[in-house]
Amino acid sequence: MNVNQGNSLLKEIVLLGEMLGDTIQEVVGSEYLEVVEEIRLIAKDSRSEQTEASMLLRPLISSMTPDQLRSVIRAFTIFLDLMNLAEDRQRVRVLREREKNALPNARGESICEAILNLKKNGKSEIEIQKLLDQLHIELVFTAHPTETKRRTVRSKLRNLRKLLGELDNDQMPSEYEQTLKLLQSEIAKLWQTDLIRPWRPTVMQEVQRGLSVKSVLWDVLPRILKELRGSLAEAYPDKKFQIHPCVTYGSWIGGDRDGHPGVTTEITEQTIIWLRQAALELHLSSCQELYNSFSLSQHQMNIGSTLSDRLSMICVKFSLLDEVVDKIPKDEVFRRWISMIRWRLHQTQLADLESEAKEGAYTTPVELEIDVSVFFNTVQKSAGGKFLTEEIRIWLDRIKTFGFHLARLDVRQDARKYRKVMNELFEQLGLYTDPEKLGEIERQQLLIKTFGQNFHLFVDDLTEDTQEALGLFKLLHRVAKSFGLQSLGGHVISMTNSPSDVLTVLWLWKQTAPDPESRQVGFLPIIPLFETIEDLQQGPSILSGMLDIPEYREYLHRQQDHQIIMLGYSDSTKDGGYLSACWSLYEAQQKLHKIASDYGVKLTFFHGRGGSLGRGGGPAARSILSLPADTFRGSLRLTEQGEVLADRYDDPIIAHRHLEQIVSMSMIACGKPASKDKDEWGIAMGKLADASFQKYRELVEQPDFVEFFRRATPITEVEQLQIGSRPARRQSGSSLADLRAIPWVFSWTQCRCLIPAWYGIGSAVNHLLKNGDTCDLLQSMYREWPFFRATIDNAELALAKTDLGIAEQYANLADDSVALTQIWSMISDEYQQTSNAILMITENNELLDGTPWLKKSIRMRNRYIDPLNLIQVELFHRLRSSNEHNEKEIKELQYLIRLTINGLAAGMRTSG
Repeated sequence: MNVNQGNSLLKEIVLLGEMLGDTIQEVVGSEYLEVVEEIRLIAKDSRSEQTEASMLLRPLISSMTPDQLRSVIRAFTIFLDLMNLAEDRQRVRVLREREKNALPNARGESICEAILNLKKNGKSEIEIQKLLDQLHIELVFTAHPTETKRRTVRSKLRNLRKLLGELDNDQMPSEYEQTLKLLQSEIAKLWQTDLIRPWRPTVMQEVQRGLSVKSVLWDVLPRILKELRGSLAEAYPDKKFQIHPCVTYGSWIGGDRDGHPGVTTEITEQTIIWLRQAALELHLSSCQELYNSFSLSQHQMNIGSTLSDRLSMICVKFSLLDEVVDKIPKDEVFRRWISMIRWRLHQTQLADLESEAKEGAYTTPVELEIDVSVFFNTVQKSAGGKFLTEEIRIWLDRIKTFGFHLARLDVRQDARKYRKVMNELFEQLGLYTDPEKLGEIERQQLLIKTFGQNFHLFVDDLTEDTQEALGLFKLLHRVAKSFGLQSLGGHVISMTNSPSDVLTVLWLWKQTAPDPESRQVGFLPIIPLFETIEDLQQGPSILSGMLDIPEYREYLHRQQDHQIIMLGYSDSTKDGGYLSACWSLYEAQQKLHKIASDYGVKLTFFHGRGGSLGRGGGPAARSILSLPADTFRGSLRLTEQGEVLADRYDDPIIAHRHLEQIVSMSMIACGKPASKDKDEWGIAMGKLADASFQKYRELVEQPDFVEFFRRATPITEVEQLQIGSRPARRQSGSSLADLRAIPWVFSWTQCRCLIPAWYGIGSAVNHLLKNGDTCDLLQSMYREWPFFRATIDNAELALAKTDLGIAEQYANLADDSVALTQIWSMISDEYQQTSNAILMITENNELLDGTPWLKKSIRMRNRYIDPLNLIQVELFHRLRSSNEHNEKEIKELQYLIRLTINGLAAGMRTSG
């Protein structure tokens, strides 16, 4: 039966599973398939609460040979990838069905629904225009290593998605059979493809991999703007609105050098050029499509002479252009005009950072926009023009959205690195003999005093780190001069803990300018990043200190009094636990916004969220609605990290849904009337955060906690994975503080114990109830306060993904010492307390009762994830008795463990 007739997720999973089984039998033999099937059936029965089946699984896995384990791991990993693919396709079907059922009304959480609701709530066209002027969401791609899937594997999964889509069409029987054969072929290729990378990707490979979704962005973003225009016309039919791109993209990949020695000035330069060339190639493809489309002739319609006259003037200006245009019939005026644009784009491609622009090259995207707008207006005024302008408008939207760079490149560096650079420069320039002893105020005064001075730096006498830092700033100036500041995002300073950290970056920017005059031209946004709980608490005083410095205030004034501040979700959660981090981030936004308002500064928050729930993950749209009241006026930045890129952008329909939800929720949040949280909510939340922090710190400060973490999770193997170019640690060391937040969360997710996203909540709630507060208060907070609801919902999902039985198998890897056993008891006790607290707050009987489809999905995939966990535990048992193995056997065990990590990441989906 054709897949589209059943329209069933289960049938599609069965189809893919059968094809995978046929592949295993054909490639490795029926005996291996029988082992896979036996484990699958036992795991299924085990999840059906058949105790006997549960007891059979571990001994069976323990008896298997490495070859058998390899086949089983690959089988379950690939099946989970196929299941993810089928679930994504089911989501697309549901979206389409909802849109059909909603007609003639707007689909839920769509841009149209948001605008109609705003009108219903009394928003005038003036207020809507103000909202549109403020609306700007910049999504920033980062290369954090959480995407375990090879780009090759992703490509094959995309091919499978395309073939499954063809089955949805009304195919002839012969076509249907051919598509099935192609599906089977693609799954066979997938089975025989290496699932893990043999070596770490280079930074430039990460740049290309991260932006491999460029064609999806190129197609989907104009659709968002089209829907915005159409929705406004429907809600306000007699009004005209000025619309600008409300979603744009940035990137850290190739610019983020924080703890990454592989990101050099040379790599950053290559990245900027790559981003530019990728955008220009896409513009040229749009140009070619229009050239093919607009074959209209002056013989068939009256185009007028305006375009021809203007083209003649341009040909006079650019001597090489005549030869290009004359190859096209004179009556095909539109094609002649497009060929002029195409030639100028080719000339623009030849520009680099060293030489002058070529004749005819566009110096800015605005010049291209003007030429395309002239074309648009001429077509629009022509006979039948209203039928012809849509594809030109799409290109105009792309020009305004992407410019000449696919994404604006941010640069990030650790404040401590720049402090060392500045100390060395102070010494070499004779400005201070022992800069390490400078206090904060003295350091500020010295930086400000020397802002306007020109120093001759003896570069050869400087350390490599200082030479690299100066080279970076000189590169940024060259980019600003040749390509414009619009190609750059901001300069993010991680671990910012004083105003002088910001002044240091400003000093380096000014001092490396090619000439004094240029210092007054370019204004690179400087973005302090507050990451730990302590940094978030000190953030407001750091911001006020920055704004009290006249020289920095003047610099900001030249940027329309606009300051970006980045908030780190990952390190704050690792530092203080989930609930404490959530509340610290919330309070920090309120206080920072208040200070900025007092100084007359507009603040944009840059939310450094990860994909996993323990790093600020969860639905992006829901997170926007949960922002503190009055701190969001339509402008924000969000990171898009790791495996999230594939989940959100590999499928154009899912990408569109993601973006339309972000835009619609941003409009609703921005359009909400001013409101204030109830005082009793803040008081209760403060108590919860404090109690949760204490409980979390009690756990991680146990003398043997780091030892437990190393033994009871796959952290050692995670640190060695070849899934990203960045080292797992900012600096050498074995402490928890040295470990990056990503491998911290990744490792807990692997062993199905997602403590970064829930630990401490249960104890905090019990503490609150014992001290006079009531469950009624918490339940009303959950019903009425979007922030608290999102916080609890994300924790509930993390609890639902946690499996204490599986996690205990990992805990048993530690040993039976009293200290390590006590740590596991603390974790398991807190899990039970937190589960009970969440159910009390949500007034549900089971976790995820409010989202039954998600509960069903987790339960369904558990039976395929369980064997991978148990195999991973078995492999660790074997590896840790390595005195019985030779070097070849040890390498085989390590390889198999990495295979299980890859499979579990596929099963858990958001893993880092």
